[in-house]
Amino acid sequence: MKKIFVTGISTEVGKTIISAILTEALQADYWKPIQAGDLHHSDSDKVRNLISNPKSRIHENAFALKTPMSPHAAAAIDGVSISLDQINPPQTDNTLIIEGAGGLLVPLNDRDTILDLIQPDYRVVVVSRHYLGSINHTLLTLDCLLQKGLDVSLIFSGDEHPTTEEIIKKKSGVRILGRVDEHPEFTKEAISKLAISLRPALKAAGFY
Repeated sequence: MKKIFVTGISTEVGKTIISAILTEALQADYWKPIQAGDLHHSDSDKVRNLISNPKSRIHENAFALKTPMSPHAAAAIDGVSISLDQINPPQTDNTLIIEGAGGLLVPLNDRDTILDLIQPDYRVVVVSRHYLGSINHTLLTLDCLLQKGLDVSLIFSGDEHPTTEEIIKKKSGVRILGRVDEHPEFTKEAISKLAISLRPALKAAGFY
């Protein structure tokens, strides 16, 4: 079973949309280990509503926390403690898309972060979106993952910003899978088209 971990350079950069596109493109399963807040319209619900293939399964969160905060803080409010041994990937024969929460160093507890969820055999897809400071955030994220010897790819999301994207490509040297432009609304039809357009890059990178 291939495991693909989707992380972002910050919050609200498009991780869930990219996760939905990857899930659809690969007809993979999807799993969000930790959901903090929006339990009635969670990221799992969003992905479920955006994909259209019959093969993908959406797996239950290991932790579903009520407050939209960093997992360690949301867990404290709920009176629970997050530990890595309670976060185990679901059993499936299918490729598994795993969506993180926020960026890599978002704390799960006093010791562990999102980065500690990423195992050595995982492939990692980083989602980068342009904003003031995003070059720094992107390069720091990529460097952190590369130092751990992980297989890392990058997808740009949102409106194109050529100078930002070009310097990130030059300084990081990582594989660029493509970009997902801003849409007025991401529908099932839009996700299906984006998945089809991304498949050649995913195939070339060995995701199939």
